[in-house]
Amino acid sequence: MTRAAWFFVLPALLGLFLFVALPFVLAFALAFTNLRLGSPLPLEFVGLEQFRRLLDDPAFLRALFNNAVFALVVVPLQTLSALGLALLLNRRLRGMVLFRTLFFMPVVFPLSLVSVVWILIFAPGPNGMMNAFLETVTLGHWEARDFLRDPQLALPAIMLTSIWQGVGFQMVIILAGLQAIPRELYEAAAIDGASRWQRFWHVTLPQLRNTLIFVVLVTTILAFRLFDQVQIMTQGGPRNATTTAMYEAVQAAFARQQVAKGAAITVVLFLIVLAITLLQRRLVKQEREIT
Repeated sequence: MTRAAWFFVLPALLGLFLFVALPFVLAFALAFTNLRLGSPLPLEFVGLEQFRRLLDDPAFLRALFNNAVFALVVVPLQTLSALGLALLLNRRLRGMVLFRTLFFMPVVFPLSLVSVVWILIFAPGPNGMMNAFLETVTLGHWEARDFLRDPQLALPAIMLTSIWQGVGFQMVIILAGLQAIPRELYEAAAIDGASRWQRFWHVTLPQLRNTLIFVVLVTTILAFRLFDQVQIMTQGGPRNATTTAMYEAVQAAFARQQVAKGAAITVVLFLIVLAITLLQRRLVKQEREIT
């Protein structure tokens, strides 16, 4: 690599080291200690004790369960919604740029603002927007619920908020993938007598394979980083129904001053995300070898 190339790469490497590698190394080291702010006990190496305690912590286990449920629901729904929107907006019609902008606009909004807006939408009582909407579509059969304080509805409410806020990002990526597909492939399929469904199944999806893999991977990582919506909308409640691993890490480190426990949670979360990433890459590699 030339000196000119190093001149451009060095700032990125420096930022990666300062804001990613170094914090993780420090968190990994702290996870093996008993560090607690304000504690009179001296800093000691405790080995895997923090990780053992996590396995016996019902709140942390519930947080991992909530993260898994959130990912299993949000990732496929958000990806399919983004794919459907991208197919609808991949047309040369007047005003299509406006529609693309409107669908992408929620991504630009801060998650704090989005969460506050959806708190108003999920307001309890018959005058709440969501309750009023459901009462209208069910012809009066819906009974008003307090979504964010109901253990059965709080997590689905956060899922809906996350899908609405993030689907535009995946839509733009898939739309770029659609526009990169050569038109000649569709023309050849049409000449062979392929229907629209056959063209979608045998041309569009195979060409979008790498794009969809990227979207699923990014959405999965973001699902396990879920924090803002929980912090603003439910604070992990009711009865830990919406708590997540990231929320538990922040609460342990900053609310309860258990820095070592918070560091251990982040290490576990990193290993889970890394394992999911490697598994997805391995499955993709095996599929390539088969095909």
